[in-house]
Amino acid sequence: MSYQYLLFEVKDHIALVTFNRPEALNALSPGVLVEFGRILDRIRDDEDVRVVVLTGAGDKAFVAGADIKVMMEHVPLEGRNFSALGQEVILKIEGLPQPVIAAVNGFALGGGNEIAMGCDFVYASEKARFGQPEINLGIIPGFGGTQRLPRLAGKGWAKELCMTGDMIGAEDACRIGLVNKVFPADQLMDEVMKTARKIASKGRASVRAVKQMVDRGLQVELRTGLALETEAFGMLRASIDAQEGLSAFVEKRKPDFKGTYDK
Repeated sequence: MSYQYLLFEVKDHIALVTFNRPEALNALSPGVLVEFGRILDRIRDDEDVRVVVLTGAGDKAFVAGADIKVMMEHVPLEGRNFSALGQEVILKIEGLPQPVIAAVNGFALGGGNEIAMGCDFVYASEKARFGQPEINLGIIPGFGGTQRLPRLAGKGWAKELCMTGDMIGAEDACRIGLVNKVFPADQLMDEVMKTARKIASKGRASVRAVKQMVDRGLQVELRTGLALETEAFGMLRASIDAQEGLSAFVEKRKPDFKGTYDK
């Protein structure tokens, strides 16, 4: 199936999704978000996909924000609906059972930064720039920026970035917790795919459990999170991959995980 605004392919259990409007710096319109949501639904239901990578076409932008020309035509209700649509799509990223890696190759501004924050972690090019510049347009972030940014970078950084509209480079984004690792531009996708392949080689049930336990644990107090972990640990022990991993360790060989849930 082909898409108008995005590229999508699955290879070796890794789904690569590319925002493909380089002439508009991969800006987000309602059409882009709807199409992106459909791809996320497709990924969620595909048991062959073990890892997801998001990136942007061209060498300038991951996603440079919302499409301003479209936003200029919005009446207040349309603006509210656009915000709700963006939030819904980013919640879909977070709700995927598969881990999602953002490969930020350029500008990640406004909605682009908000999409990156919805991923499980971010690798960035040295050329990448991050920010929430909505204040410069007389508005505020609408896709979750005022909520996820303080959770990731702290209240002070969130307020400064959202109140000034300033952009920060990849190294600063790494320092404040928005980015995991920074690479030269020509090495970014190789490094992202290296990590994606490593994760895809692990037991599928355990990888998904890590994502779920970390995300759910951050929403509850410590003792409840520990109880959730105990239940997940016990359930995973029944999987064929757990038996394979334990046997491989004892037999001093590399495990051959099948990615199945039962024995």
